[in-house]
Amino acid sequence: MKATTKLETQLVKGNVRATVEAALEESGGLLRLAPCWVPRSFLQPGKRLKLDPKDLYAFGLHRGGIDERWFASTTPAMNENREHDEGLSYVIAGGMRFTLADAVEEMGATLVGEAIWKQYKKWPVYSKFFDNMGPIPHHMHQSAEQAALVGQEGKPESYYFPPQHNNVGNNFPYTFFGLNPGTTKEQVRRCLENWNKGDNGILDLSAAHRLKPGTGWLVGPGILHAPGSLCTYEPQWGSDVFAMYQNLVEGRVVPWSLLVKDMPPDKHQDLDFIVEQLDWEANVDPHFKENNYLEPIPVADTEKEGYVDRWIVYGRLKGKQYFTAKELTINPGVKCRIRDNGAYGLITVQGEGRMNNLRLNCPKMIGFHDLTEDEVFCTETAAREGVVFENTSATEPLVVLRYFGPEVNPDAPEINRR
Repeated sequence: MKATTKLETQLVKGNVRATVEAALEESGGLLRLAPCWVPRSFLQPGKRLKLDPKDLYAFGLHRGGIDERWFASTTPAMNENREHDEGLSYVIAGGMRFTLADAVEEMGATLVGEAIWKQYKKWPVYSKFFDNMGPIPHHMHQSAEQAALVGQEGKPESYYFPPQHNNVGNNFPYTFFGLNPGTTKEQVRRCLENWNKGDNGILDLSAAHRLKPGTGWLVGPGILHAPGSLCTYEPQWGSDVFAMYQNLVEGRVVPWSLLVKDMPPDKHQDLDFIVEQLDWEANVDPHFKENNYLEPIPVADTEKEGYVDRWIVYGRLKGKQYFTAKELTINPGVKCRIRDNGAYGLITVQGEGRMNNLRLNCPKMIGFHDLTEDEVFCTETAAREGVVFENTSATEPLVVLRYFGPEVNPDAPEINRR
């Protein structure tokens, strides 16, 4: 049977309120989302997103391979030569498709909740699968204050390595984090001075940590990191700013433009300014792992009831909870009601079942234009009332990941920071 494609749905812009209201009524407060694929010209896809291999370069070879899938995103991908809607998730409802951003703009608090809408007037977070064959450059994401200098928003982010997407670790399942204690700013400046002289040696100043499926990390703005080759679930702030501080990765050249793309133009050659963009204390923290590493923590003791909900992303950065995430595992044949404090984006990583009145099914392979039954946006009202999940398989667990917006889960665990 031929898969239904996004191209077969009617594209509409604006005036979607009636369609959204009808979809929420029919589904029980949920919106079905289409896959959102994002390429990166400077990276090599890891081939674990379940995207049909023939579609890895669907945007064109000049755009690079597709190595990311974004979830419940209202954040544009800031790629060069990008499509106008790149990075934006589409809602599929009533035979039509429209961006989640349009739906949120028209529906406001009905979708994202009163507190988030009042403060941000948008859905301010998103998540993605990030999947590469090898490591990527040692880089950081700017803080809110730094990003504001170029009209952008800062980006704290987090990582979780879902076992279902990591049957192989690919070429380098290790991530460099921060800088070795005792590193000086002059040493980092020298790496920038040597940008065009071969490997600038920035990794000599850092340490790598082995990545373990089923665990994760919380990483604030200004912290250098060179992500390894595990497929990563990344709840993060709604921004695509970054600065690459490494000039060669596996022999691939990283242009200077990717270091300074989100810095003021008059600072593009100011090495002292570029070094000062780093959160120095956080980078040279001698207890970096203790302060940033995440192990799953059960929400409650429900294993005897046939399901387990776990915190997989939690903790605060400089006192603020930007996002949190949970992993729900339901045994075959089990039905449960899960109550949450706020709206969330959900992706199914294993199994099949139902979520209120929507079917969930984890696909084996996805064409570039295909629709799926694995991704959902849940409104705050539905989350608070409690969503009924049911595993309809007789043999396989149903596993879903869901991420939440800022300050939604005050009951989430804290990292035991030293």
